[in-house]
Amino acid sequence: MKTKGKGYLSKDAILMFATFLFISGCGVSQKEKTAGQQNEAIPVKVVKVILKDIKNTLDYVGDIKAQDEAIIYPKVSGKVMEKLKEDGSSVTKGEAIAYIDRDEVGFKFEKAPVESPLTGIIGRFYVDKGANVAPSTPIALVVDMDKVKINLDIPEAYLPRIAIGQTAKVRVQAYPEEEFTGEVSKISPVLDLDTRTAPVEIVIANSDHRLKSGMFAEVELIIEVRKDVPVIPKEAILGRAPNEYVYVVNGDIASLRKVKLGIHDGADYEVIEGLNKGDLVVVMGQQRLSDGAQVSIEIENNKGEAE
Repeated sequence: MKTKGKGYLSKDAILMFATFLFISGCGVSQKEKTAGQQNEAIPVKVVKVILKDIKNTLDYVGDIKAQDEAIIYPKVSGKVMEKLKEDGSSVTKGEAIAYIDRDEVGFKFEKAPVESPLTGIIGRFYVDKGANVAPSTPIALVVDMDKVKINLDIPEAYLPRIAIGQTAKVRVQAYPEEEFTGEVSKISPVLDLDTRTAPVEIVIANSDHRLKSGMFAEVELIIEVRKDVPVIPKEAILGRAPNEYVYVVNGDIASLRKVKLGIHDGADYEVIEGLNKGDLVVVMGQQRLSDGAQVSIEIENNKGEAE
């Protein structure tokens, strides 16, 4: 039987010692990893709270019409013997646009004029030369295009906030990059009993006649304007009214802050309480945050700040 020397270790002892070192090493590595994660800064994008003019609007669609238009009828029966005007021609009030031959068997009459009841342009002729007409036959449409109008039906809940002279912004598909300015010219004192709405007329100056009768229009009726107020984008807002919050960054720490919001204009929201000009609010990455989280920031431009 062989004796064991002083430096000799059994295989079992070596295996146990190696296992202990492995477990110990893993434990240190995991602890360091956890500590590293706790100190890791979360990347976010922020914008500065700016001061800006903001408006509240009612948005509608409607059809453009000439402010004044009339269908012209002949005063006598007969045949259209002459047309003096064509579509698009200018005409003054009382000017003849056509003549009617009203000859009857056994009688001889002078040609009868068809006169325009207002100054404007011929929007459309409904008859051709040689057509037989009667006093009930429409001859032409005459329109005054120096001003155009849009008729809207406004719900009664908003009527207290509508006034004569109030500004409206109008856009049409023919000029997608332009915005036309109109104003409220009429408010009906009577509501429709079925819809509980009141007719409201918007008038727009149109001296260049670019706006045409029949065009489809989008209308923003401005009912409220706030000047030089703190504004933040919609992306910064968490929660729902009346419990709305944002993350505010101070240095490299994000803090959850309750805010009170007012009116909004598109994606811009007025801040009534909770923020001041220059505060940095998180607009991207806030889903990963908690109150007091460490962050690294990227500042995005926020255009439109009032000077």
